[in-house]
Amino acid sequence: MLHGEAAYLHDLRSLKFDDKTGYQGMWRLQFSKKYNGNPYPTHGLGPVCQYMGINRGDRFDYLTSASTMQRGMTLYAQQKFGPTSPFATDTYRLGDMNTTLIRTVKGRTIMVQHDTTNPRPYSRINHIQGTKGVFADYPPRLALDGQSEEWIEGDALKPYFEKYRHPLWAKEGELAKKVGGHGGMDFVMDWRLMTCLRGGEALDQSVYDAAAWSSVFPLSCKSVANRSSSVDVPDFTRGVWEHTEPLPIIS
Repeated sequence: MLHGEAAYLHDLRSLKFDDKTGYQGMWRLQFSKKYNGNPYPTHGLGPVCQYMGINRGDRFDYLTSASTMQRGMTLYAQQKFGPTSPFATDTYRLGDMNTTLIRTVKGRTIMVQHDTTNPRPYSRINHIQGTKGVFADYPPRLALDGQSEEWIEGDALKPYFEKYRHPLWAKEGELAKKVGGHGGMDFVMDWRLMTCLRGGEALDQSVYDAAAWSSVFPLSCKSVANRSSSVDVPDFTRGVWEHTEPLPIIS
C-alpha cells in the first residue's frame, strides 16, 4: 500500500445554522468561527488508517495542510437570513475546503479533506492505492494491474465482492441492511463493539488510534496558520507501533 484518501464532504449548511434541530450548541458553526484547518478528520481517516496499519507497523510522521478562502457560510447566511443578519455579518475563519496531506514513517501518504459548506454529494472518498491496483468508493470501483485502463464497477464488481466479502458482512449484512443506518454500516460497527465488550476482547480502535486520528485537527490548524508548513505528528504509542500486530480479519 502506498497512498490513501479520506474525507468528510457533506453539505451541512442548513444544519449548521439550525439552533433547534441542528447540532448541539451549534458546535459546527462555532468551530467555523474559531478554527481554520480540518475540524472533523476522523470519520474518513479511521478506515484508511486501519487499511494501512497505522499504529500497527507504521505511524503518522508529519503533515501539511492548506485551506481555501471562506465563502460558503457567508453566502448561505446572506441568502437564508438576509445580508444584514447576524449570521451573514459574522466572521468565519474555516476555509470552505481543507486539504491535509499526511506522510507516514514508512513513506506512505494519506490525503484528508473537509468541506461541509458547499453544495456537493456526500462522500468520505475511501480510496486506497497500492502497487497492484486501486480501490475507490462512492461509488465503489476497482482497477487492477493489467486491467487499469477502465474501472471495474457496477455488476462487474460482484465476483470481487463475493470472493472478498468481509466475514462480518457475510454474517450480519442482511440484518444490517434491514435495520439501516448508512446502508447497514452503523449496525455492523455497533454489533462489533458490543461483541468485543461482552466477550472481554480488545477493541479494534485503541486510545492511541483515537489520539493520532484526532490530532489532525489541531495540527492542521497549526500548519494552515504557518503557510502550510509541515508539522510533526507525535508518536502517541511511544514506540509501541513498531511491534504491534496488524488488525486481523475479524469474524
